[in-house]
Amino acid sequence: MKVGLVRGEPGISNHDVEDLQRHPTPLDGGRSGETVCARIVELVGQYRAAHPETAIAAVGVTVPGIVDEAAGVGVYSANLGWRDFPFTATLTAALGLPVAFGHDVGMAGEAEFRIGAAAGKANVAVLVIGTGIAGAFSCDGRRIQGAGYAGEIGHALVPAADGTLRILESQASAGAIARRYTEATSTPVDGAREVLKRAGAGDETARRIWSEAVDALAFSVAQCVAMLGTDTVVLGGGLSMAGDALFTPLASKVDALLTFQPRPAYLHAALGENAGLIGSALKARTLLTAGER
Repeated sequence: MKVGLVRGEPGISNHDVEDLQRHPTPLDGGRSGETVCARIVELVGQYRAAHPETAIAAVGVTVPGIVDEAAGVGVYSANLGWRDFPFTATLTAALGLPVAFGHDVGMAGEAEFRIGAAAGKANVAVLVIGTGIAGAFSCDGRRIQGAGYAGEIGHALVPAADGTLRILESQASAGAIARRYTEATSTPVDGAREVLKRAGAGDETARRIWSEAVDALAFSVAQCVAMLGTDTVVLGGGLSMAGDALFTPLASKVDALLTFQPRPAYLHAALGENAGLIGSALKARTLLTAGER
């Protein structure tokens, strides 16, 4: 769990997170929703005590998995154990404050759309590529939610090198790149960064696996361009730190897959690892602004 204090209205030049903390997520099987909410209530109390000069006016909460943001419900989380848990109702009752609820990558995308790398852009794909892959998509200036199912691009099928179809995450995530190299060579590596380093040093297996990962990403990006009109691709997560070694071949391979469509621009995510927290604060602030009207 990551928690912090955001004062005022976050903006392009003002999105500092104060007193940023990390805490273990309290898992309790099917009751993890209840235990997570109880921990959030404790943390709000601790922040109030630590910052008596600040009146906490709203709370933003983001969770992974399938999320119904409008209903305030965590529909399903395979890793954390809840199903159809009413986060907004539970926390609003316990805290007596407005509670903004959202999907973790969705809120990171919202932050990049509004005050980050994609500010001012209307048709954007924000892809977070780390251990897994997830995305947030805006079309005509509005984030697509799809009743909580939009954005799971890591679970979309892509052509694999062996001619089969596999989910994108299994081919192009940082975790998959390291795993596939180890499987191919019986040599453990310390993540995708080491595979890329080996590729640069002439390791043909590393080159092949990196190239296949970029192929898979390019297929998915081209699909976004063709189906959603995506004109801006924002890359975040650990794999984006590869820089030109990722951006240059990705742009080239997407270009080869497209026909009449405009070619998208490629940008680094601007808000870093706190993007989800900042997006959550933006949504919480929106609740307050709506109340002021």
